[in-house]
Amino acid sequence: MGNKTKGLLALVGLGALAYWKYKNSSAEEKQMVKDKFNNAKDNLHKWGNEIKDRANNVASQVQDKADEFKNKAQDSVNKAQESI
Repeated sequence: MGNKTKGLLALVGLGALAYWKYKNSSAEEKQMVKDKFNNAKDNLHKWGNEIKDRANNVASQVQDKADEFKNKAQDSVNKAQESI
């Protein structure tokens, strides 16, 4: 068997073990697991939103700089045309 097959079998085995352990745990332990998953999900959404906001800020800054350089270039062209 290849490494991918062994890895997949190990992953399936760990999943089965986790499922068995969850099914045989108490209600309090199940709630702790649910809370951990919900907390991880919330953190992932928060992290994703922060990355999206940073990307939007960078894009806005790049657009502002591009507009600034465009205006400077246009001013230079206009001054050059006036001097002719």
